[in-house]
Amino acid sequence: MHDGAAGVLVVMGALVMQTDGGAAAGELRISDGVFVDGRPAGDAAVVDAGGAHAVPLMVESALAERPDAQRAIYDLRPGNPATFAVIRRPVSESQIRRMLVVDPDDLVAVYVGGHLEAWEGAPTRTAGDDLIDPAAEARWVGTWEDPGRGLQQHLTAEGRYSETRGGRANAYTGRYWVRDERITYLDDSGFWAFGEMLDGTLHHAGFVMTRE
Repeated sequence: MHDGAAGVLVVMGALVMQTDGGAAAGELRISDGVFVDGRPAGDAAVVDAGGAHAVPLMVESALAERPDAQRAIYDLRPGNPATFAVIRRPVSESQIRRMLVVDPDDLVAVYVGGHLEAWEGAPTRTAGDDLIDPAAEARWVGTWEDPGRGLQQHLTAEGRYSETRGGRANAYTGRYWVRDERITYLDDSGFWAFGEMLDGTLHHAGFVMTRE
């Protein structure tokens, strides 16, 4: 495993996708949690991502809430946070913008701010470890609701989640991890998914949730 936050990191060989659906082969160079232009100084860990796709982690509802000047922050470009997934299969613009769901067999890695969250389809830390911090627990733990779509998402201090959808309890259950303003989900049924908190609102897969 290669944790970009531990130093510098180069992801080689991936098709780098942007939020507008554009893509080009190239390297991603990361230092201190952000993408940089040019080879990072010092000894860099190298991830061979040949044939995979490097994909921004964003939610369209959160993008819509940002001022125009901030919307480019999701792109995999120098100066932006190194928050992205490396996926073995092709990914469409619609999936990037609306609902990115990834089978563990297809997931090479997930980075949030340069920190490695998942590697080869498996989490890199125990669920709940990040919630030992009282500030993180106060920020994330509780019940989040999108009444218009009949969703309640319950986040526990043990790093577990469950969803009530249309009155059906435990429609989805699994583990979750948080870092900065991002949440990463691994569902018990076997898929990874992603969300973002923006100004106290939790955005995930088309849902816009506020805490009860």
